[in-house]
Amino acid sequence: MTETCQPSDARVVVVAGVAGSGKTTLGRALAAELGVPLLDLDAVTTPLLDALPPELWDGHWLRGPHAAAVREGRYAALRAVAADAVATAGGAVLVAPFTRELQGGAAWELLRAAVAPATPHVLHLTGDPDLLAARRAERATPRDLHRADETPPPPAIPVTRIDADLSTAQQLARVRVVVGPRPSLDPDAVVFRRTFDAVLFDLDGTLVDSTASVIRSWRRFAAHYGVSAEALHENHGQPAHVLVSRLLAPAQHTEGLDRILDLELSDAVDLPSVPGARALYDAVPAHRRAIVTSGAAPLAAARLAAAGFAAPGVFVTADDVTRGKPDPEPFRTAATRLGVDPARCLVVEDAAAGIAAARAAGCTVLAVTGTVDAEALPADLVVDGLDRVALTADADGLHLRPLG
Repeated sequence: MTETCQPSDARVVVVAGVAGSGKTTLGRALAAELGVPLLDLDAVTTPLLDALPPELWDGHWLRGPHAAAVREGRYAALRAVAADAVATAGGAVLVAPFTRELQGGAAWELLRAAVAPATPHVLHLTGDPDLLAARRAERATPRDLHRADETPPPPAIPVTRIDADLSTAQQLARVRVVVGPRPSLDPDAVVFRRTFDAVLFDLDGTLVDSTASVIRSWRRFAAHYGVSAEALHENHGQPAHVLVSRLLAPAQHTEGLDRILDLELSDAVDLPSVPGARALYDAVPAHRRAIVTSGAAPLAAARLAAAGFAAPGVFVTADDVTRGKPDPEPFRTAATRLGVDPARCLVVEDAAAGIAAARAAGCTVLAVTGTVDAEALPADLVVDGLDRVALTADADGLHLRPLG
């Protein structure tokens, strides 16, 4: 995702994606939050098309010789309603596959002209094909039987990619960073008046936006073993062996740990960084920073590399401790290796288990949302993106300051 923020008057959001990607669910939540109309291509056009005599079509209006003309008519109707919504309500959330529009050219220009003077921000929902197919099968919509089974080309216009494996709340957290509204930041928070000797970064969800990858891997794990993956959401930030021990019988623990590691390593490809994470990480001198993660060493290294971060000199993983988060041992270990007092360390975290560990170690905690809501993060300061703060270093130590 881009780390730039849309102006507050940009009220047109395009939610695109193939069938089953969850674009209507996200669109509804976003429209309610922004206070603008929701315009869904299916809601605007499908009731009329379904009501027409079946003999008009050769099978179904989605397929056959009339499909191209029907497609043009449907999107023309959506553009017309969108133009009225922008003129009267100041904006809208538009939901449709937008396959041609995502390729730019005439289709994209027609959409831009319809919502002018607003500038549309495009959210592109993508996901595991097996997940999307399972969702389509579960909803059992008759028109899904007539959709062309094709993989559209990647977008040729700027988009914000949103993973379908994320919950709606997690998706909204990422959308707010680029579309708004963003929560206010208290410039007088006590954390801005403290001086630190080192910064200890969590990895997953803090530096690397691996939340969807984690969810996807554990979903596949749960499907393989026929167990519920709900324990993942209840125990985020804890080591894999904790989750495996709660999901599988003791005789399967070793096999289960090997399988989840393989699944997560296979999915650790081209992972995005958390907004502002790279700038904050790079601002800390190398000898004053560490990464402290509940992941195994090979997985932690793979995810860090996939997001383009330089490996730190001090890298504490699940393999380096006997007790993982929420126990304070991981953060105390990192502070010891850096040669600093934990009480003079700033910890950057995204999970309640990590915050509990940091507090028990005596550290100050900066939390970032995106995995869970701010209310679940009892930190000294909670931000919606690490682009909201900056670090400066001087002879006294490290200082955190607000950005906007």
